[in-house]
Amino acid sequence: MATESAEHDPTGLDLARQVAASIGASSTGRRRRPKRKRTEGQVSGAHPDDRDPQLLGRAMDRLMDSKGWTAEVNVHTILGRWQVLVGPMMAQHTTPESYRDNVITVRATSTAWATQLRGLAPRIVASLNEQLGQGTVERITVLGPDVPSWNHGRRRVHGGRGPRDTYG
Repeated sequence: MATESAEHDPTGLDLARQVAASIGASSTGRRRRPKRKRTEGQVSGAHPDDRDPQLLGRAMDRLMDSKGWTAEVNVHTILGRWQVLVGPMMAQHTTPESYRDNVITVRATSTAWATQLRGLAPRIVASLNEQLGQGTVERITVLGPDVPSWNHGRRRVHGGRGPRDTYG
């Protein structure tokens, strides 16, 4: 036992190595960090990159551009200001319903207002294309008023006369 006291290490490293060897761990004394996978293009640095926090407006613009929604969002934004585009009197009697395949569908409250809007449609299309870019709007389809259906029941005449334009 006298030999053990001469070889005693006051730091306790010998004891730690013996315990580690007995449980099967490596006794190199170095801790290994797991390596992170680096994807291409990702570098950390002082300059701004895509991983930094972004302003909401800029992030929304990038999302709309990447999905191809920019033109449609711009059209709907302008249609939200329909009164400025067609005037207050026309806006009271017409409502834009949809924008699909470069065609705007507008519903009028009466056939008289629908006819009036059809006359203004080329000017409105030109104004929209001037603001949004050529080819964004090809035409405006004007629908008359919603009328009740007179087709009730199983025994009805298909293609019968029905009521005429009495709603405007």
